[in-house]
Amino acid sequence: MRIERCYFCSSPCYPGHGMLFVRNDSKQFRFCRSKCHRNFNKKRNPRKTAWTKAYRKTRGKEMAVDSTFDFEKRRNRPVKYDRGLMGKTILAMQKVEGIQQAREKRYFDSRMQDAKAEKKAQARAEIEKSIELLAPAVAQRDQVMRNVVDSARARIAARKKVSTKVSSGGGSSSRSDADAMLDD
Repeated sequence: MRIERCYFCSSPCYPGHGMLFVRNDSKQFRFCRSKCHRNFNKKRNPRKTAWTKAYRKTRGKEMAVDSTFDFEKRRNRPVKYDRGLMGKTILAMQKVEGIQQAREKRYFDSRMQDAKAEKKAQARAEIEKSIELLAPAVAQRDQVMRNVVDSARARIAARKKVSTKVSSGGGSSSRSDADAMLDD
C-alpha cells in the first residue's frame, strides 16, 4: 500500500482516505480532505495559501532544498518481496527521518536567531516612537513604590503596637502569642 501526497497541501493521504479527482486528460489529483478539494476547485494557488507546505517552502519557513528529499521520490519499479531487504529499508527510512529532523531543527534555530534580534529591534523602535506615553508611567512608578513601602511599614508598626499592648496587659491569649511569634 502506498501513502500518497495531497496535491494541494502536501500532507499524507492514507489508503481509503481523502478523494481522487481525475481530469479529462487523465491527470490524477489526490486530496487529503474536502478543504483541499474545495480550494483546488476555487482555483487557489497552494503557494499563496498560508497553511500549505508549498507556501511555507516559498516563504523560507521550511527547508526547500535538501538531499534527504531524494528518498521521498516515487519509484514505480516493482520489487520482489524480501524480508531482509524490507528490514534494511525500514532501518534506512528511520535514519533518514532522524537526519531530516535534525537538519530541520538546525534550520529553524538559525532562522529564529535572526528573528530574535529583529524582534528586539522592533520593540526598541516602538518604545522610542511612543516614549511620551511611557515617561509618565515611569515617573509615577517611583511614587507608587514609595507609597507601597510606606503603607507596609505603617502596617508593621501598627501590628507591633497591638502586640506590645496585649502582652503588657498581663492577659495571656493565644492571639497575642501568635502575633508575637510572627513579629519575631
